[in-house]
Amino acid sequence: MVEDIDNYTNHPLNLRKCDTIFVGWTRPEEGWLKLNCDGSYKDTLGLAGCGDLLRNSYGRWLKGYCRKIGTCDALTAEMRGMFLGMQFVWRQGFHHLQVESDSKTLVDIIKGNVKINGKAPILVCCIQELLKLNWQVQFNHTWREGNRSAD
Repeated sequence: MVEDIDNYTNHPLNLRKCDTIFVGWTRPEEGWLKLNCDGSYKDTLGLAGCGDLLRNSYGRWLKGYCRKIGTCDALTAEMRGMFLGMQFVWRQGFHHLQVESDSKTLVDIIKGNVKINGKAPILVCCIQELLKLNWQVQFNHTWREGNRSAD
């Protein structure tokens, strides 16, 4: 029985073992900008909104906004925030962008890690069209706590 307990404690799937990970905002590389984007839906009000925060490699705030977008689901609000932020950055003439979102689903869709059955949502298509432009864009998932500035 002691051996069984020891084996359980050392098993790689043992949920009691915890690794410490850093959750917070990190600066992008020199010459890059970071766009933190977020979207949400408030069921009790039937309203959705999105927002973005743009900072440079020194962590200096460049631009931020929030917008009420009416009625839609949370993923659509996330998509809208990402698209509007990327569109703004492109129009300002920047060519190196890191996009961070706390929506792992959206990041995985954009990176091609998730297969969509049927036609992709129009906002995903719009984001993919922006990626065809002459610039470098990286997408990263961050935990919700690391994306608070865009909440």
